[in-house]
Amino acid sequence: MGDDPTRTDVWTLPNLLSGLRLAGVPLFLWLVLGPEADIWALAVLVVSGITDYLDGWLARRWDQVSVLGQILDPVADRLYILAVVIGLALRDVIPWWVAILLPLRDLLMWGLVPLLRTRGYSALPVHFLGKAATFNLLYAFPLLLLGDGDGVVATLASVFGWAFAGWGIGLYWWAGLLYAWQVRRLLATTEPRRRQVADG
Repeated sequence: MGDDPTRTDVWTLPNLLSGLRLAGVPLFLWLVLGPEADIWALAVLVVSGITDYLDGWLARRWDQVSVLGQILDPVADRLYILAVVIGLALRDVIPWWVAILLPLRDLLMWGLVPLLRTRGYSALPVHFLGKAATFNLLYAFPLLLLGDGDGVVATLASVFGWAFAGWGIGLYWWAGLLYAWQVRRLLATTEPRRRQVADG
């Protein structure tokens, strides 16, 4: 049967959950920017957070870790962060510098991919800091949306939301700079792929 029989599977429950998360991205934007149905938008974010945990847990629990799942999960995380910051910035819930700072870090990461490919890599392992940053950001944005109102609950949500956002943004960039340093070391210590092929 091989060491990893499910690695190329597509129709697994974890992958379906990741697909459900992706489908929620345009739904969230419509709810926030169209009818401004913030409660329903919050519900979409909560479901996204639950499925984000479940797809990884189920993939490991049921031995259904797949190539597709390893792509879908981080893509869904990035798209949610992008959609949320754009939506909240357009609603004036967060300042535009926050909405620009987070995608700017992702642009840095994408810019490193061609360099990695010269050494035969498409990506490096996800660092714990990156996971911690995503965790903080995915908690921050629902709280900031909930904090866009009046009353004690809104005030508390805003305070805690900005606390999570501060840590999340800091860790997000820290993880990105660490990733860039790892790429730099890889470039310095590994021969280019074409030279390796020629030598072989």
